[in-house]
Amino acid sequence: MRTLAILVLCSLAAICLTSDASTGSQPASDNPADEGMFVERDQASAVVRQKRAAGQLSLTQLESLREVCELNLACEHMMDTEGIIAAYTAYYGPIPY
Repeated sequence: MRTLAILVLCSLAAICLTSDASTGSQPASDNPADEGMFVERDQASAVVRQKRAAGQLSLTQLESLREVCELNLACEHMMDTEGIIAAYTAYYGPIPY
């Protein structure tokens, strides 16, 4: 039992020493932008899509639109005949996501 306790303590000490060595070697004055965490606005807008097309909605998003549209009888009828996206945009405006 004593051997097991010593083995556990030694392994914890080794883990603490290796984790301190990897984080303690960096100076505190490093700028995070130098490490590539941030990008320019032009590059970010090229990578990130601004708005999804109507055909790319997930099933969960379509279900939430359907639940909103079911509260209005006219919207619900249009949903049955024209589709959920056409009905939602006709009665509630553009899709929020």
